[in-house]
Amino acid sequence: MDTPASQKVAADAETWSPPLPEALGFEHSIVETPGLRTHVATIGEGEPVVLLHGFPEHWWMWRDVAPRLAKAGYRAVCPDLRGTGWTEADDPRIGAESYVADLVALLDALDLERPRFLAHDMGAIPAMQLAYRHPERVRSLVQLSVPPFFMGFSAELVPGFRHMPRLLLHRRGGSLDWLYDDAHTAHRPSAQTIATYLAPLSRPEVDSAVRRIFGGMAIPMSLRFARGDYRRRRLQPPTLIAFGRLDHPWDEALIRRLCRGADRYADDLELAFVDDAAHFIVDDAPGAVAELVLDWFGRTGASDRTE
Repeated sequence: MDTPASQKVAADAETWSPPLPEALGFEHSIVETPGLRTHVATIGEGEPVVLLHGFPEHWWMWRDVAPRLAKAGYRAVCPDLRGTGWTEADDPRIGAESYVADLVALLDALDLERPRFLAHDMGAIPAMQLAYRHPERVRSLVQLSVPPFFMGFSAELVPGFRHMPRLLLHRRGGSLDWLYDDAHTAHRPSAQTIATYLAPLSRPEVDSAVRRIFGGMAIPMSLRFARGDYRRRRLQPPTLIAFGRLDHPWDEALIRRLCRGADRYADDLELAFVDDAAHFIVDDAPGAVAELVLDWFGRTGASDRTE
């Protein structure tokens, strides 16, 4: 693959601060777009899949899923979003549109016209925004642990946002290991794994971004969802929404009830539920997630080679 002019390939993991965690087969680079230097981890050759991580994680959350996609013939492109991981921004502000603007710029820089997407948690926000705003750029999408944006609001969903007040009050230097509790995980990650996820918080710009991510993007987007803004739009790209069966309050009965009549809002949408997994579904069940993704990609969004 030719390296775009905007892309600078890093020498090795030790040149990054803090050092990048180990993950076999990944190549690391910086993609420069206006005001942003995005760290991107890539593995595999073939049709591109953009993997957008959740909070408080980064590219490394895909370490067990991306190689499975690569083995199946895909090229997995795993960026660190603004304010996370090893990505650097000139402007520290983060608004409701920041991530989707960053995503469009990244796709253009990497010459990715119409890739597939796999997104978890916070990463689902720009993926879904792109799917609504530029459906021609999304071949198909798998969204993890986040309801479809058109889903009807219910007071039963409120406990799913219980973490937000504490994140809005996050103090620099404070740990976020409390997020990996029994309410969010079916199998609590090891202390080493959690420390690896949280290591970039040692960078002041990442630590200080926590409040901006939630105050500037997550809360405003949640309000748009609650107001029903996306019930007045149509989701065109084929989309799979997957949850862990232990992800409360997003249990299967509630999600299926609130998503009744999905065909009024989406062209091609399915729901899936993974056993023995909670909110951090990729950590709880990476193999099951990879199987779901490969099955969905195989059934939807035919590649240009076959169109």
